[in-house]
Amino acid sequence: MNVPPYTDLPVVVIGAGPVGLAAAAHLLDRGLEPLVLEAGHVVGAAVREWSHVRLFSTWGEVVDPAAEKLLASSGWVKPDPATYPSGGDWADLYLRPLADALGERVRYDTRVTGVSRAGRDRVVDADRESRPFALHVSHADGREERVYARAVIDASGTWTTPSPAGADGLPALGEKAAEARITYRVPDLRDPAVRARYAGRRTAVVGSGASAFTALAHLADLATSDGAGTKAVWVLRRGISGSTFGGGEADQLPARGALGLAAKAAVDDGHADAVTGFRTVAFERAADGRPVLVGEDGRRLDPVDEVIVLTGFRPDLTLLDELRLHLDERLQAPVALAPLIDPNQHSCGTVPPHGHRELSHPEKGVYLVGMKSYGRAPTFLAMTGYEQVRSVAAIAGDLESADRVELTLPETGVCGGAGLFDAPDAAEGDGGCCTPAPQLIQLGTSAGTVGTSAGTVGTSAGTVGTSAGTEGASSGGCCGS
Repeated sequence: MNVPPYTDLPVVVIGAGPVGLAAAAHLLDRGLEPLVLEAGHVVGAAVREWSHVRLFSTWGEVVDPAAEKLLASSGWVKPDPATYPSGGDWADLYLRPLADALGERVRYDTRVTGVSRAGRDRVVDADRESRPFALHVSHADGREERVYARAVIDASGTWTTPSPAGADGLPALGEKAAEARITYRVPDLRDPAVRARYAGRRTAVVGSGASAFTALAHLADLATSDGAGTKAVWVLRRGISGSTFGGGEADQLPARGALGLAAKAAVDDGHADAVTGFRTVAFERAADGRPVLVGEDGRRLDPVDEVIVLTGFRPDLTLLDELRLHLDERLQAPVALAPLIDPNQHSCGTVPPHGHRELSHPEKGVYLVGMKSYGRAPTFLAMTGYEQVRSVAAIAGDLESADRVELTLPETGVCGGAGLFDAPDAAEGDGGCCTPAPQLIQLGTSAGTVGTSAGTVGTSAGTVGTSAGTEGASSGGCCGS
């Protein structure tokens, strides 16, 4: 098969989520032709899976400048920059119009299964950099196709690869066998069928980040409304300390602080029992078939009806296996970026803006961006992803612009509200770091009030998921994509 001339090829973007579509907008702005390949049926497919979650970031912080410029030509009106979108709002009011503006440059039901250099596996040196990239894709109807590209931007996120309950990073023994009773996402308790699954039942929540806080708050609300007998068992790998529930009233991310206070109230009010220092190694079955979590110290918890595992996400790197990547051995993020995002040292606001140099690999012309670039680190911001793709797009002909930092983050990240701020008694802030400290409020799942950080997760659409955080690390609590 003849390979098209290198300069005639598009830049392929994997994933039609917020960062992937922003990449396409920046490429167009630089005179390059993008081709966005999306595995889902619709734009923002992964974002739509957490449509009930409200971001910690305002509309003013989750709309990319190049995308806004492209949308302006179609008469698009930006939502109130000071308000907080849900995942569903983000997908319907921003991503869908943006995809429409990009037109046939976005292809759906097109899953990338592998990326390589045309005619060169990862071993071959000869003539490597002069060869275009070859992407193998599969379509919903079973067809397979090879797509050529001058460069590849992988914005496919991490939403499809949540971390397991097993404390060693592998699924606990019996975890797969118990999968019918396990979910790895924050359940949408506004859905009557989902609500019925947890009402009046005993549920283990495994995890220590913002998503775990959200699950605990939702279950506590269910217990006090129409779910008498609803009980949560909060399983933590570490002990409870002053930082377990986040910054509380001292947290400069008010929504994250309020979420931590709500989780603390769930424990204090008896709706959740905390089990500390418990590192899950196995799922056993009680006589009635319910799961029994077993810890590495031999402890066995009482049987539970359901298990919600919120221990973070990780990148799926299998499709890039024939490329020469330079990844940190711990975070699975680009080596130059890893020390800047290490969750043991950083929260979302202390990560410095970064661009193409930190995202580069030995394989020139391939970039992991968005949540996928963070590997297993949970503290991602949408604004950071937009700056990443601006820099990557600029290297096509403006190295000075690509090297220039064009983003200033608030001191502790995006200091805005989400989720809890929808509740009637919630304090309204100005969205800045001086927003009033959060107050503990009554949650109302019927109003869809509880949100999580949309930050840690990447997604199959290159977007965001809930921020489950990394056990033992900061919960992150930021919005992302």
